[in-house]
Amino acid sequence: MKKKHPQNHAFDFALVEKWLENFFLDPLTSYYDQTQFQIDLFETDQEWTVEAILSDFEASEIKVYIEDKKLTISAVKHPPYLSHLKRSRTIEFPFYIKEQDISAAFSNGILEIFISKTNKGPGKNRYITLP
Repeated sequence: MKKKHPQNHAFDFALVEKWLENFFLDPLTSYYDQTQFQIDLFETDQEWTVEAILSDFEASEIKVYIEDKKLTISAVKHPPYLSHLKRSRTIEFPFYIKEQDISAAFSNGILEIFISKTNKGPGKNRYITLP
């Protein structure tokens, strides 16, 4: 039996506001900004935007994975045996993002991930391809 997920277009704005507050006030957010890479979150009427500063990496070295409510960004500098050049961050949203249309762009060391509030995606856990 397949699990049903609540529709994302009916966001609980109080829950989202509390989630954003907790994300930005969490001491681990600042720690990961310094030790992994910096992330910012933006919201418009049409989408959520996640911006990651990955100036030490090329687009081919970056992976974006969507799993249920989680967005994971990982970057590995080639050759991969240089462990100090591996970085990863995961953001857990308070709603299912795998149901949404998601795209990404990478330019001048900045990764932008666009999560649509209105357009539906395939509803599967998946990698997002960088152009």
